[in-house]
Amino acid sequence: MLTLLLAALTGLAPAAPQSQELSSYDRRLTPTAIVARDVRPAVVYIESTRKVLKGYDFTGRHVYGEETSSGSGVVVHTGGYIVTNAHVVSEDSRSITVQFDTTVQGSTEIDAKGGSVSRRFPAKLLSTSRDQDLALPKVDSELALTTVRMGTSSDLMLGEDVIAIGNPLGQRLTVSRGIISGLGREIVVRAGTDVTLRLGDLIQTDAAINHGNSGGPLLNILGEMIGINTAVNESAENMGFAIPVDRVEEVLRDQLLAPESSRSWYGFDVDDAGTLCINRIVPGSPAALAGMETGYRLLAIDGTPVSNREEYRLARLQLTPNKPVRFKVQAAEGEREYELKGWNRVDGAVFERTGMTVDRCAVGNQASICVSSVDSTGPAHELGLQPHDIIDSLRLPDHNVIFTVRDGAEFARLLTKLPPGTALDVDILRDDDQNGRIDLSRELYKGSLTLR
Repeated sequence: MLTLLLAALTGLAPAAPQSQELSSYDRRLTPTAIVARDVRPAVVYIESTRKVLKGYDFTGRHVYGEETSSGSGVVVHTGGYIVTNAHVVSEDSRSITVQFDTTVQGSTEIDAKGGSVSRRFPAKLLSTSRDQDLALPKVDSELALTTVRMGTSSDLMLGEDVIAIGNPLGQRLTVSRGIISGLGREIVVRAGTDVTLRLGDLIQTDAAINHGNSGGPLLNILGEMIGINTAVNESAENMGFAIPVDRVEEVLRDQLLAPESSRSWYGFDVDDAGTLCINRIVPGSPAALAGMETGYRLLAIDGTPVSNREEYRLARLQLTPNKPVRFKVQAAEGEREYELKGWNRVDGAVFERTGMTVDRCAVGNQASICVSSVDSTGPAHELGLQPHDIIDSLRLPDHNVIFTVRDGAEFARLLTKLPPGTALDVDILRDDDQNGRIDLSRELYKGSLTLR
């Protein structure tokens, strides 16, 4: 009975009778080696490049270059969906490539010298949750992919054996072993050149985690993922941190796979009951301008049938802005098809809450946002905003916090955190005399913008 119980806990077959001689390979096959063997096909190496400011030339103009960063990820769906950290891949990434382990058939190719090298597969970033430091890139390939098995982080034990797999410092497929050193930890991590995040309820481990492990899995001895490795305390030895898998699954379900996280925005929502009936259309949106109406039931997206919310989520996430997409619906009079060209997510999020779109601009040396268009049915029009108005600052009434936004993405993130009906006090700069300068004594306006 004890032998069977241990086998169930470790995932190993019962020990062979002493009379049966094991091969030297079998005798070396530890639980850690079994986990590494089984999980390695699901762990990927990720590289991303982004445009960065390198300095200025002799005329004072900006000089830009490319910066490459690398990290790890783990396959969570055979369709090529990968979970990693948001600081490994970001919305300003110019390109993202993924390399699979050599155990994945078709993941290598022969180079000009006749050697075997890993193929680089382009990936597209479907969605991110910067606040949770998680991202969801996707690879379209013909490979038969292996996914990681999800465990739970609700019953973790101090001292429990854990295994980390990733690509630290560019060293492909590195396995380290340790224990859970602490639970419920809170740390501050860098998520970009000028962004820091405070992450809480993390798993602390002494398994070796270094730069490049970010986004890779932390596993229990059964080979189940219990966390996503995210940070290391560089002033200490053997002090790494991972996001618990229960939170990863929650962020996947509620944020990364949510239709509103898609890069492309069309201005309609479907119900949560599983019938895929359109229950809201934003005035002035692509859906509204095309004539779509509430009550229609969604049948297909670009020829791909969608019969439940999960199929809708996956099909919706892959759509890209400014590309015509065909939506087939069931109306009372029969099936109808609408071709919509989606907006980018930032423009959509801002328009949905305010009825306007914005561009980046500058007031002196200070980056800001200015109004680019105003819909006649939205809150921005009710306030009296006009194209070229500069939004100088925003405040919540009865609060001392002043929000200054430097670009549309920052504005969108602020708006999505505020509930409908929120009134924002707004300071607006308007160049009334068109002289290219703002006179604060005459061209500063104040008002209240009520979010829809």
